[in-house]
Amino acid sequence: MKSGTSIGANIQEASEAQSRKDFISKLSISLKEVKETEYWLRLMRDSNLAPTSVMNGHIDLCNELKYLLIASIKTAKNNER
Repeated sequence: MKSGTSIGANIQEASEAQSRKDFISKLSISLKEVKETEYWLRLMRDSNLAPTSVMNGHIDLCNELKYLLIASIKTAKNNER
């Protein structure tokens, strides 16, 4: 729950970043939280604590979010130069 809700909180913070470096930092924290959330979801799925199909759907969403954050971070770093 903590890592999953932290993703959006850090993205929201990034929208009000004080600098490009701060923006990149906040998005990078969000990316780390997505990876942690994906870990917990896989653990729940593999431990049979939740239906596999439901967990796979959430894991797929994490992957999509991961790719969006990676692209945003790369773009921000390229625009920094």
